[in-house]
Amino acid sequence: MAPAPTAFTVATATEPHRVRTRQIIKAHPEVKQLMTRNPTTFLIGLGCVLAQVALAWFLRDKAWYWTIPVAYLVGAFFSHTLFVVIHEAAHNLVFRRLWKNVATGILANFPSVFPTAISFKNFHIKHHVFQGVHELDADLPDWYEAKLIHNYSIGKAIWLFFFPLFQVIRTARCREVATIDKYVAANIVAQVAFDAAVVYFFGWTALLYLFLSFWFSVGLHPLGARWIQEHYLTLSPEQETYSYYGRLNGINLNVGFHNEHHDMPSIPWNNLPKIKALAPSSTSRCWPIPATPNCFSASCSTRKSASTRASRARSAAPPPSKTRACRTRNCCRRSNDCLRLRVGHHAGYARNAPQHKVRDGQRDLVGGAGA
Repeated sequence: MAPAPTAFTVATATEPHRVRTRQIIKAHPEVKQLMTRNPTTFLIGLGCVLAQVALAWFLRDKAWYWTIPVAYLVGAFFSHTLFVVIHEAAHNLVFRRLWKNVATGILANFPSVFPTAISFKNFHIKHHVFQGVHELDADLPDWYEAKLIHNYSIGKAIWLFFFPLFQVIRTARCREVATIDKYVAANIVAQVAFDAAVVYFFGWTALLYLFLSFWFSVGLHPLGARWIQEHYLTLSPEQETYSYYGRLNGINLNVGFHNEHHDMPSIPWNNLPKIKALAPSSTSRCWPIPATPNCFSASCSTRKSASTRASRARSAAPPPSKTRACRTRNCCRRSNDCLRLRVGHHAGYARNAPQHKVRDGQRDLVGGAGA
């Protein structure tokens, strides 16, 4: 096994998916026909919401500790699928009208307890346009995470368990992203009303079940390991995005087709496999692995190598606030865990970044077809 790197990898190349987007459209203009909406996504989300409410009702009179196994073994899967529905709505890939996509996201958000759907939309679109830019990409881990966790198995387990909290903290540095707007306010009001209704009619045990389902689905769980799979180094230090083509895609709306999604964000989940057929992407089949003990071995340096790399990257590049970073992280199949930093001022990068538009101007590859 290769030794763990000791510094961030500094890069000067542009964000990789813009080039692939142009190449795919030029070589396969028929791909535009895949830029549609899929209203079935709403029905799937509605079904998952009803299933979570039914399970919360079933557990209302049970001892609180029964919520843990049910949430981990059942609820997390519904909750994760609902997150994918929120993701689809964030790209306006469910309906043509904006308000209908917003409503879909808010509905799918209900079992997650916290009002995050619309805030996620605001930050996620920036993630696509400015992938890895330190000040604009909330998916990029912060410097302190590496220093805090180091290379200890228990530290990595704790980091993954509290991943939802780390993700929220990261948003504080993304000052150019609006944190409150009318849709965020609507999301908050609707979510508070739903949570209050659950407590009033079902009790606190039911709400605890919903909370644990959400927490496990994005934390220390085989599904939560997706956050590592998508943009961590696995096969090459030069590749920033990876796809997963395993069975979990069947219950999570092809969310593993992550390269394909970044290449063509205006294509809904049901058509992503067709992009792979047209323009195959490099793959990584490691999604379920990071939640296994193998991920927590000392040879898999999930955080310590990032810590030492951070200090070296500072000496080789501008300070973090002046650095645009394209993150590539680690998956358990290798000991490589690094953040790939692009040198340059993010403000200039933002001004010069090309808009992801198809030439006819009708389909926005970030915000959704025809949005």
